[in-house]
Amino acid sequence: MITALAIVEDDHAVVQAAAADIAAATGMLPIPANAFPCTFFAIALPDRSNSHAMEFGSINEFLDRKIFLVTGATGFIAKIFVEKLFRVQPNLKKLYLLVRANNSESAAGRVKSEIIRLELFDRLRGAWGKDFDSLVSKMIAVAGDSSCANLGIDDPTLREQLWKEIDVVVSVAATTKFYDRYDVAFNTNTLGALHILDFAKKCENLQFLCKWRKGRDYSRENIPNGRELNGTSKLDIEEEKRLINETLEDLVTRQVPQDSIKKIMRELGDQRAKQYGWPNVYVFTKSMGEMLMSQWKGNLPVVVLRPTIVTSTLKEPIPGWIEGIRMIDPFLVAYGKGRLNLLFSKDSSRHSSECANQRPCMALYQIGSSFRNPITIREVFDFSFRYFAEKPWTDIEGKSVIVRRILLLGNSFAFQIISWLIILAIKVLRLMNMASMILFQDFADNLQGKLTTTMKFHGVYGPYLHYDGIFKDDGMEELRVAARRNGVDETTFFLDPKSIDWEDYFLRVHIPGVVRRLF
Repeated sequence: MITALAIVEDDHAVVQAAAADIAAATGMLPIPANAFPCTFFAIALPDRSNSHAMEFGSINEFLDRKIFLVTGATGFIAKIFVEKLFRVQPNLKKLYLLVRANNSESAAGRVKSEIIRLELFDRLRGAWGKDFDSLVSKMIAVAGDSSCANLGIDDPTLREQLWKEIDVVVSVAATTKFYDRYDVAFNTNTLGALHILDFAKKCENLQFLCKWRKGRDYSRENIPNGRELNGTSKLDIEEEKRLINETLEDLVTRQVPQDSIKKIMRELGDQRAKQYGWPNVYVFTKSMGEMLMSQWKGNLPVVVLRPTIVTSTLKEPIPGWIEGIRMIDPFLVAYGKGRLNLLFSKDSSRHSSECANQRPCMALYQIGSSFRNPITIREVFDFSFRYFAEKPWTDIEGKSVIVRRILLLGNSFAFQIISWLIILAIKVLRLMNMASMILFQDFADNLQGKLTTTMKFHGVYGPYLHYDGIFKDDGMEELRVAARRNGVDETTFFLDPKSIDWEDYFLRVHIPGVVRRLF
């Protein structure tokens, strides 16, 4: 029996995270040991209570005349999801898209400019011709905010309409910054999950709620509600909420400047995450949101999808489509422009680490490739070297940038020694500058820039560069087996990471796409 259907696009994210934040400063980003290119999944999620007898109905029939609500609609994942929905089943009845805006007119403007006009929709535009506008008119922009009660939808008439009409809720809303303010991350990722759940419970015809959980779960086992990762103390989500409110109230009472409040709240989030064993506030607040959903879902069918790393599209609707600076792309930009030569990271060592496929009373699917088709950091760097050695980037002065193989250091002592030697070399060059009329200034500045970038990079992404777990995807394998047994079209609904040729993907799809769109 089909109890849930989810269309999942891609490959994702160790945690597609603070890329935008430090891209300008670092010009690079890491890639974990288990990348998975962004291709499109469309999966029917069967009742796993009898997993040995999974049966699929028709995915297209399920989608026919359905009414969806998608939160986080202007995000990368949601855009590809929406395009895929219309391409697979143009007979959708309505697609409500929740976007942050002051009113419905502003929301409609964002949907038109940030979704419909994209190159991503050119395939649909070409197929539908003059009827394309009629097709996308089924997209209805809704001004709101998932961090607020009732999803920030102020109009009571509209809320009632949505509760009566919606069949499926797909939640992709999140703030993915590693070092966001604690209050912002908590309201969006933790309380936002509860707001979405509460809204879904009021939908009279709801068939299921699909929640995206971008990023790795660092637990070695299922974490019961309210439990910490490191075993040091009890995690109380209500206490975290109280702490945030009291801290903000105190800062406002003391008339602390807004810039200082921002800094203090960022530091608080980082401190609380590390206290309970999480590497940053992003995965900490997302995990608490998942705990709340598990605890309060009741009888609502909830599916949580956990993809690993976000990269560009594998092949559809167009190969290599990317938007913004994603997880590994700042690294590629920095490397291709000659700004990155050294990285403190494990090379290819891995160990088996099973990620639970289901929380109590909630279906959870790990979507990744590290178990069935792994790729190491070393291999990604090798592909990058081969590409840019053959097709070097040309800088603003018309000079081709010569790249060298990156030095990967997995030993912290060796990394410290080399870092100290570089610092010493910079100091020597500075002294030489004083005696030679800044003859060595450019070289010293370049060396200093690369070292600063490497250290910032290590400080922010160290937990991911040194995490060598393998995430088993038993739930997805059950779906793959059932899909093949029931004749699901695997060219339309791509499910198998083993079919990905990493060399071809990086050399002919992803890196060219990054160069074309981000350089």
